[in-house]
Formats: sequence, C-alpha cells, structure tokens
Amino acid sequence: MDKKYWVALSSIEGLDSKFIIALFEYFGDMERAFNSDVGELIEFSVTTGAYKKKVDEFISRRDKIDVDNVYNSVVSRGLKILLYSDDDYPYMLKNIPDPPAVLYYKGDFSVCNLKRTLAVVGSRRISRNGQDSLKLVMSGLAGTDLCIVSGLATGADTLAHKIALDNGLKTIGVIGGGMDNLYPASNKGLFEEIIKGNGVVMSEYFPTFEPLPFRFPQRNRIVSGLSYGTLVVEAALKSGALITANLTLEQGRELMCIPGLITNPNTAGIYKMIKTGAHIVTESDDILNALGWTINKQMPLFENKPNNSLSVDEEKIMHSIEVEPKSFDEIQQETGIDVSELLVYLTNLELNGLIEQTVGDRYKIIV
Repeated sequence: MDKKYWVALSSIEGLDSKFIIALFEYFGDMERAFNSDVGELIEFSVTTGAYKKKVDEFISRRDKIDVDNVYNSVVSRGLKILLYSDDDYPYMLKNIPDPPAVLYYKGDFSVCNLKRTLAVVGSRRISRNGQDSLKLVMSGLAGTDLCIVSGLATGADTLAHKIALDNGLKTIGVIGGGMDNLYPASNKGLFEEIIKGNGVVMSEYFPTFEPLPFRFPQRNRIVSGLSYGTLVVEAALKSGALITANLTLEQGRELMCIPGLITNPNTAGIYKMIKTGAHIVTESDDILNALGWTINKQMPLFENKPNNSLSVDEEKIMHSIEVEPKSFDEIQQETGIDVSELLVYLTNLELNGLIEQTVGDRYKIIV
C-alpha cells in the first residue's frame, strides 16, 4: 500500500513536504521512492539540483523505520490520512507553491464546503472592540454554507471557530504540531466540538511532532492555502496574522481586513494592508462581494431581538450605550433615570439578552 510509505517519510523530522512531493513526482510511486537505492537517490538530487542534505538524512534514517508499525500507530490513534496524491485532496491547497504532502485529521471533510472557504485570523490578544467587530461581521454569514478556516490558536483564531459554530457554520482548524500535541491545551473542548460533525481539525505533522515555534508560520500557509480569501481582524506589524496575510497575497487569494481603533497597536498591520489594497470589511456582504460569491441563506438560527417592547426608559439606556460601553454612573447621568430604577432596568435588559457587562463594569449592547 502506497499510503504507508508517505506516512513513513513524514515521520522523519528532518524531511519536509517539498522533499516528499519531489520524491513522489520523480519516482512516480512512493513505495519505489522509499526503497530506491543510494545511486538512484543521488541521481534524483543531481537531476533536481536540490535536496542533497535531505537525501543524506533520508538514507541515514529509513533503515530504522518499520513502515507497517509507523502506519499502524497513526491508524490506531483514530486519525484519517489524506495524501497529496489523493483525488480528494483539497483543490485550493494543492495549488499553492508548497502544499503539505500528508494531512492527518479528525472530523469529516464531507460536511465542509471546500468551494466556500474563508480563512479568519488575527491577534492572539484581540481587543474587546475586535471581538465585537468579528462577531458582528460573521453573524451576517449565519445560515450559509461557508466554511471558516483558522489555526485554533488563542485569541482571534479561537473566537473565529467559536463564532462559526455559534452561527451554524462548519469550520476547519489547522494546528501547528502533531495531533498528539494540541496547542493550546485549553482548546481541547473546542477541538472535540469541531470534530463531532462540525468540521475538521488537521495537521501536516506526524502525530508525535511537537508544536515548535517554527511550525506555526508553516501552518499559516495551509490556513490561507485552503481558503479563497483571508479575513484579518487585528494584526500588529510583526505578527503571525500578518504572515498569513502576506501568504494570502503570494497565493493569489483575496485579502480582507476589519478596520479597528487607530489607538490600538494591533491595528497597525491592518491599516498597512488597507493602504496597500486589502478589501475593507465592515459587514458580511463585503466578504461576499470581495470573493464574488452569491449565497442563498438558509433559515436563520436566531431572529433579531425585538426592541418594540422596550419601555421609554429602556430605549434611553439602549441609546446611551449604542456607540460604546458605559458605566452605571455614565448611563445614569445621560438618561437621568433614578438610580434604583436604573438598576432594575439594567438587570432586566441583561436577563433578556440585550446587554451585557464588560471589563470594568461597563454595559454594552450584545451584537
């Protein structure tokens, strides 16, 4: 079985996808490539004009590999395997300069519409404003068949996956280490929710490989590579999100940005991208227009909350915090409502899911 030789090659840490795919394309068969003699491998290196060190590494390591045991160790973990040579390998991913040779995953690709994939990335320290903006934009995609792709990292990535699930969207998480080493561990629950019928979590790395720092930028090319476009919410001038944005452009995909507060250092990268031509996104239709998609929404998961049943004083409160969160004292000063009555109104509005308290005991409208 050819598949086990792909897996065996990917289990050698010194080798990468470029080398593995080059071997396959040169020999035409991975079993033949794996078992080729030294002379054939040297000829491969000379012909391609590259990979001398990789060939040396491969020759020194392959005799120590029990191909069947390595393959069975992956299968016993309940992992599925997708190869670069497979007919159902994602089309968009196959057409990037450096596609992954092997994908290890859990979940179900069949529930993901790979013709409507959108990468969503951003700061690991995403601000409250950034969170609210992303929720607002993505909520407009509820009831569609878009599939959200991100990196399962803390901050914007985690939020993107959660918003997708909350809005009935399928999602793909790409991690920066082997599947034995989910990082961050705090996303274990999110991982389980995704793979139970809501999408896929995957990695190009052999299951035992650790999530080392250099693997996260490599992971980013898969996030953007799977997608027709990338939406960025907050990115510092030196950040993983900006790396993904640059990869998006290199891959010939659409780049979109949600503008944020100019006083936030994590928006410096956003405005740099906007100045150089990235699409500005303030609502979900901006995404659809940038990608040229016409999408029929299914039955919405939830209706807009009615405001016509609010009292005059409750309307005053909602108007007071419409633009930005405010403290109890600020709301009381603006509305003139008696302190004891204001407390009752705020409690009722909170119980009805119209407002919430944020950091610093400030009240804001729920998007």
